[in-house]
Formats: sequence, structure tokens, C-alpha cells
Amino acid sequence: MPSFNQSIFHPTVFFLTGIPGFETYHAWVFIPFCCLYVIAISGNGMILFVIITESSLHEPMYYFLSMLSFTDLGLCLSTLVTMVGIFWFNTREISFDACIGQMFFIHGFTFMESSVLLAMAFDRYIAICNPLRYATILTNSRIIKVGFVIVIRGTTALIPLLLLLKRLSFCGSHVLHHSYCFHPDVMKLSCTDTKINSAFGLAIVISTAALDSVLILLSYVLIIHSVLGIASSEEQKKAFGTCVSHISAVAIFYIPMISFLSFVHRFGKWAPPYVHTLIANAYLLIPPVMNPIIYSVKTKQIRRAVLKVLHTTETKK
Repeated sequence: MPSFNQSIFHPTVFFLTGIPGFETYHAWVFIPFCCLYVIAISGNGMILFVIITESSLHEPMYYFLSMLSFTDLGLCLSTLVTMVGIFWFNTREISFDACIGQMFFIHGFTFMESSVLLAMAFDRYIAICNPLRYATILTNSRIIKVGFVIVIRGTTALIPLLLLLKRLSFCGSHVLHHSYCFHPDVMKLSCTDTKINSAFGLAIVISTAALDSVLILLSYVLIIHSVLGIASSEEQKKAFGTCVSHISAVAIFYIPMISFLSFVHRFGKWAPPYVHTLIANAYLLIPPVMNPIIYSVKTKQIRRAVLKVLHTTETKK
């Protein structure tokens, strides 16, 4: 690892980290990650394509699913360039401004995904608890407004956070501990007081992902209460069946996040450095990889549309 003892206020570059101890095998180590990127990008791209082109999928539930696929694609593409650069071309340098930009997209798409999952929970609540008003409540214009709110909510809070980061002075080592720019990672390299940055960052997490998770849980408490009031067990099963995909998406988003934070808090100081890197990379890749698979398997309409597209492509060949 290079060491930099010269104090500078705004470093020209930071140095990203691959997998410590496996530098010689980076090209081979990246092959599984490359496969995950291919699955995530092609899967979410396919979901977006079938929802746009298939008129039968022009419904609120699938509009929200397209938002989820869009955020997953954005999350993948935000890290892809630096991952490829490190593991295949040994290009570890990233400029300070490019690092700020990457942080904006990584954290922005993460917060937007949390908001989309909350919107999808609301969609399931209306569909199950108030089905007769479903079409009048979730109109196209309202869904578009929800989309704008999700984007604004996911990005506006990050702007002051990153501006606060730019005011910091950096000295000593400029080596980051991940394969991408991560706000807490960059903040730790500062030689000035970061209490305001830490407090503001915590406030953003609490007001987005933490609040969303509580509201999602509350929505499912109301859904369960409503479903249990249905007399027919067959109708209960059908109602719960419409929520399976969304519950799975919520689980694969929040469980890795909580596991990652818990691991860093409890075992971060004693675990080998390569464990940090592998968990951090997997944490950002698991939701984009699994979401299209879950919805393609569990949602009959999506599965039929995907198979229709694949069959049409095969026929043309």
C-alpha cells in the first residue's frame, strides 16, 4: 500500500483497494463478480424492457417494479467502472471529484431503492386493504409524482452531505478500503473534525432507510390484520401470495445492509481486510442480482412476458 505523508487540503486522487492479499489473482477473483454484474444488468434491463413494451403490464404494481429495476441498474453501473478498473486493469486512482460523484450515485440509488420498496409496500396495502379504490388512488399521474418524490428525496439530502465532505482537509494516507468511494470510508481519511459530517450522515440514514423500514413493517402489520379478517383461507393465501415477491425484495435489501453494519461494528477490527472488501462488494450486488430473479420466478405476468420476449428472439434467429 502506498503511503502519503504530505498534508493537502484537496487531494488530487484517492487510491481504491481491491482484495488485500489477492492482488496477483485479481483478474480471476473478479470473474464471479463479473458474472453477477452480467446477471444484474441483463436481468433488470429485461424487466424494464418487458414492462415498457408489454401493454398488459402497464399497471401500478409493475410501474413500481420498473422503478426498482432502474435503481438496481443505477447501483450496478455506479460501481462497475471502478471494479473493472481495479481488478482487470490495476487502475486504482480516482480523482477527488470523481470520488464525490461516485458517492453521490451509490448512496443516491441506495436511498431511492429504499423509497421504492416503501412505495411498493403502499401499493400492496391499497391492493389488499382497499381494492375497490386501487385504480382511483394509484393513478398514472400520482405514480409519476411518487417517482419524482423518490428521486428528489434520494438526492437532495446528499448534496449538503457531499459539500460538507469537500470542506474537509485530507492528510496522511489517501488509500480507501473499498473498491468504490464510500462516504464513511472517505471521511475517515480526513485530518479535521468530522463530527458534523457523521451526525448529518446518521440523520440522513435514519430519515431514509431506517424510517422506510419502519413504515414498511407497519404496512405489513395492517395488511396481515386485513387479510386475517378474510373468511376464506384460499383468499387469504392468494392475498399473501401477491406480497411474497415484495417481502423477498425487502429482505434482500435490508438484511445484507444490517448484516454489513453489524459485522463492521462487532468484528471489523479483528476480521482480515479481504473480508471487509468481499462483504462490501456483495452488499451492493445482492439486491440488483436477486430482485429480477425473484420477480421473474414469483410473478406469473413478468415470467410470461420474459418468456415471450425470449421466444420471439429465438424465433427471429
